[in-house]
Amino acid sequence: MRENFDKIIKAESEEAQLLGKIDFARLPQHIAIIMDGNGRWAKQRSRPRIFGHQAGAESVRATLDTCARLQIKAVTLYAFSTENWKRPEDEVSGLMQMLKLYLKKELKTVHKNNIRFQAIGKISGLSEDLQKELAAAAAYTATNTGTILSVALNYGGRAEITEAAKKAVRRLLENGDSIEDLREADIEQNLYTNNLPEVDLLIRTSGEFRISNFLLWQLAYSEIYVTPTLFPDFRRQHIFEAIVEFQKRERRFGGITTKR
Repeated sequence: MRENFDKIIKAESEEAQLLGKIDFARLPQHIAIIMDGNGRWAKQRSRPRIFGHQAGAESVRATLDTCARLQIKAVTLYAFSTENWKRPEDEVSGLMQMLKLYLKKELKTVHKNNIRFQAIGKISGLSEDLQKELAAAAAYTATNTGTILSVALNYGGRAEITEAAKKAVRRLLENGDSIEDLREADIEQNLYTNNLPEVDLLIRTSGEFRISNFLLWQLAYSEIYVTPTLFPDFRRQHIFEAIVEFQKRERRFGGITTKR
């Protein structure tokens, strides 16, 4: 996989040094990212918040390109939460318009890079035209076999678990089983992410130490990496830094280490 970066990373650069520290046999399978700091980035430049969201689009491009070259199996981006509807109407409207433009502009590149797109969240709560754009993007990339890109829209972790539990219980009752027969696996198969590997690494930009109702079930044993970098400044180097730190962690999953 290192050869995938040979033409775009200068030898002896900081990025090249970080890349040299990565063990390609122990890459995270699934990286989730809370893309935070767009508003602050814009405020620092005395610009409206939507300007920061627009600048963040380049960070999304860099993230996807890097993860595709590393052959990361899944990348999940927190784009719009159920709580984000509380933001000013012009910002919400601008975000939705920006998303539609991004899909139209970047879809061919996503497809060319063998990335499969899907939207997760309560998609029925979005406008009909956006729902159509999301469905079209998913259909266009459905046969791709590389990185699966999941964009969380109108997403809330608590709501996801609640709906998954309802579906699981409903299925049990339809089969004549007892609620006491409910297993974790029954809930997991009804989550939006049921087709994805477990989240190994959560990255949050902008230095905030919280998970903000994101993938609450899926993050049970994830490693969490927080960078002070605001998302519009987030690039390939920062992904490398997160992976290097991830590989330093000892993942015990509730057990104990055999090292002394």
